Amino acid sequence: MKPIWIVDDDESIRWVLEKALARESLATRSFANARDAIAALESETPQVLVSDIRMPGDSGLDLLQLVKARYPGLPVIIITAFSDLDSAVAAFQGGAFEYLAKPFDIDKAVELIRRALDESLREASVEAGPADTPEILGQAPAMQEVFRAIGRLSQSNVTVLITGESGTGKELVARALHKHSPRAAQPFIALNTAAIPKDLLESELFGHERGAFTGAQATRRGRFEQAENGTLFLDEIGDMPFDLQTRLLRVLSDGHFYRVGGHQPLKANVRVITATHQNLEQRVRDGLFREDLYHRLNVIRLRLPSLRERREDIPLLVRHFLLQSARQLGVEAKRMSEPTLAFLSSLDLPGNVRQLENLCNWITVMAPGQTVEVKDLPLELSQGKEGTGQGGALEPSASAGAALPVGAGGTGGLAAGAPAGAGGQAGLADGWLGLLEQEAAAMLAANQPEVMTVLGRQFESALIRMALRHTHGRKNDAAVRLGIGRNTITRKIAELGIAGARED
Repeated sequence: MKPIWIVDDDESIRWVLEKALARESLATRSFANARDAIAALESETPQVLVSDIRMPGDSGLDLLQLVKARYPGLPVIIITAFSDLDSAVAAFQGGAFEYLAKPFDIDKAVELIRRALDESLREASVEAGPADTPEILGQAPAMQEVFRAIGRLSQSNVTVLITGESGTGKELVARALHKHSPRAAQPFIALNTAAIPKDLLESELFGHERGAFTGAQATRRGRFEQAENGTLFLDEIGDMPFDLQTRLLRVLSDGHFYRVGGHQPLKANVRVITATHQNLEQRVRDGLFREDLYHRLNVIRLRLPSLRERREDIPLLVRHFLLQSARQLGVEAKRMSEPTLAFLSSLDLPGNVRQLENLCNWITVMAPGQTVEVKDLPLELSQGKEGTGQGGALEPSASAGAALPVGAGGTGGLAAGAPAGAGGQAGLADGWLGLLEQEAAAMLAANQPEVMTVLGRQFESALIRMALRHTHGRKNDAAVRLGIGRNTITRKIAELGIAGARED
């Protein structure tokens, strides 16, 4: 392991850090100015660099800029005085790992340098690995079984049915099956059968002749023709309309099909791979899926595990998605603290790998610092396990009653269903916070935007309407009763569109 470099014109700070790191058996090298450190960078590099901001000659920010240009993966910790907070912001914008504010606690400084060291070693191991990212990431035993199955099928053209929850990566597996098959040099064509309207799906699959229907101004090749000699991947096959299932069965049975409006049979030399998140056996029992087609598709069945079954892969996937997202946006990759990775690994994440990827994209854009803590996660995740037992905040208990519709009624969802009169006030005092939590949970679970704004407007509207009712519409009296200013209530009445208010 390479040494840790300390760059500071203050000899006492260099001495303290050297001794503290030596007790941790960590090698150091010190410089009294940035110029000497820059010269040393021509022939060697540190594992971590710790630098003061204000020094004679080149500043710590100058050194940071040069290091990040040459060695973007090298963690740099900036030392700054409390009065240098603007410089600290500039340090983060320049790609600093973290900053130490003077005067600093030496134990905390060592802990921070340790974290930077771990990050540096992790980055080095990533760089030393294969240049190409694997098609599918996973070290968990459940994923190793999937990899083995892909290997066994590598020389086969057999039909494969991939099952698993939404977001587990079924198309990635289909592409891997194609890439490692004898048809790898031929086309891979993917079609989500649930995303195409029923009236268009037949033409999408089999193509159509000119004039076959209104708008068919030219002959069109369908996906079967496009995938000739290659692989056709039909995602969400469980949602295919029943009458089209018959046509698909015929193609799988005799290898021939007709374009819509066509009379000449066409030969299909295509390997078909299908996928679904549904229980096809149950759909067969319900009469929604043809049993004979099910048996045609279910020659080899490959089940993808949910993320809950491979929690040990979450840190690996997080690091991959954060790097991927950073490359796409042209920014430095964020890092997850160990407590945050442990927290994420404890969540169920019903959207599986797709949800995790979307979360990493959100973090790259929205998380405030380079190191992501639990508090930096979206609210529905960071608070999703508090105070609700196994279900979590996203699953309100059955005893709370049905969720209130957003914006229902004149006073908004918060006031809906409350009894009038004195008894109503008692009921509201007992249960309105629970109703608020339930409404918020329902909105968050539905991924509705601006939850705070929507509920805040409903809350204010309900209070102002009730106060106006008690003051017979006199808004000044209502403002006094609510404890807000006259101008405030006037503005709120206009913003919220509340009718019936009048001057005293």
